[in-house]
Amino acid sequence: MELLINLFGFFSLLSISVLTIVLILKTNKINQLQISVNNLKKALDEMDEQAKLVVRTDIELNKAQEELDKKLTGLYTLQKLSRTISSTLEESQIFKKIDSGYLEDLGFEKALAFLWNDKDKIFQLYLNTGYPEEDCLKIKPFVNSDKDTYREVIKNEKAISSLLSKEIAQKDKIKEIFNVISFVISPILPKEGNQGFLFVGSEKTDTIITEGDEELITILANQLGQALENARLFEKTWQAHQELEKRVEERTRELSIALEEVQKISKRKSDFVSSVSHELRTPLTSIKGYASILLAGKLGTVPEEIHKRLEKINKHSDELVQFVNDLLDISRIESGKMTLKLMPFGLKNIVEEVGDLLSVQIKEKQIEFSLNFPKDIPEVLADYNQIKRVFINLINNAIKYTPAKGKITVGFQKADKEVEVDIRDTGCGIPQDALDKLFVEFYRVDTAINQEVKGTGLGLALVKNIIEAHKGKIWVKSKEGSGSTFSFTLPQPT
Repeated sequence: MELLINLFGFFSLLSISVLTIVLILKTNKINQLQISVNNLKKALDEMDEQAKLVVRTDIELNKAQEELDKKLTGLYTLQKLSRTISSTLEESQIFKKIDSGYLEDLGFEKALAFLWNDKDKIFQLYLNTGYPEEDCLKIKPFVNSDKDTYREVIKNEKAISSLLSKEIAQKDKIKEIFNVISFVISPILPKEGNQGFLFVGSEKTDTIITEGDEELITILANQLGQALENARLFEKTWQAHQELEKRVEERTRELSIALEEVQKISKRKSDFVSSVSHELRTPLTSIKGYASILLAGKLGTVPEEIHKRLEKINKHSDELVQFVNDLLDISRIESGKMTLKLMPFGLKNIVEEVGDLLSVQIKEKQIEFSLNFPKDIPEVLADYNQIKRVFINLINNAIKYTPAKGKITVGFQKADKEVEVDIRDTGCGIPQDALDKLFVEFYRVDTAINQEVKGTGLGLALVKNIIEAHKGKIWVKSKEGSGSTFSFTLPQPT
């Protein structure tokens, strides 16, 4: 019996041990499964977060894509609108170019534009799109009752919108009066003239104003400002042009009247000079004729003292005849009555001929007279006798004003389709303030030398008229004490 009890106790103890071992193994298994469950749950949670992140990213990308598409559409619309606005230079037509179609493409249905009237100190309405007239009657007084708000927008040069509610004290009131859910207000800032602001809004509840919308409306307002500036500049330029044309027309009329008067006076002067010169010729011819008869002894022997005086009468008569001839020639050239006998000839022979004619005066003052004539100088097309008079006058003047043992050089050079002649001397020179008057009739430089040198002041005037009658030009370069250079051009044969 005792043995049986002991066996039962042993088996009981063995069973308990086995069960304990099994329990420990089961507990470990449960712990391992719990850890796996926890890991799986953690992995599922991470996957859930990643899925949510993917969804959020996808939503944000779609939103960004929509915003980008909206901005691209807006920029394209602004490009078209810019071309439309730029197509007019009339200020009154600029705002009329903004219609509802353009606004819808920008995401808005309503627009108003106000410009400040500095004279009346109020904002005036220039653009209305999407508003009935009765709404405008409420909006205009509201804007001017709170004009400081809008002037501040212009002053700050920055757009404001319903997106940034803190910057707008009367945001809700603006929405109510303008009858919109969202809006943007951007300043219009031309550099000259009245400035203002552009208001755009939407009454759609699903329209959300973004910073991109503000940028687009700011660009549009800037385009309006530039268009206004261009229109005002064009208007100012056009008015200035009209005023200039009016002044030019008036001045042209005055000058035409003055020119007619000058031409009448010039004709009277030429007629008077011609008439007087012709009248002078008759008594001069008689004086010279009687003086020549007496000098020839045809009326008896003339005493020596009387002979000397008759020679003076004869000499001064010749000078007076030359003076009268010069007057007549100037008068003929100015009136177009002188006919030039144009023919081709070389200038070298004519200068040598004049040199021989004036050789006595040249030798008396021991002046070195030289000719610089290159071989390739072409002929000129001119009146031989008239050009000879030009050389006689200019070279004779050079002799008069060049001191003893001085130098006179006549040079030639080709100048396009002309030949240029330069007559240089080493004389006393001419004051700078006298150069512009030198070719005026009867003008003589007021110097000590001119008091001693005889002259009428007609020689250079005649030379100028002859050269200009040949379609040439004449000018002088000189400096007191350093001599003078008289230059003129004559045409080559065609």
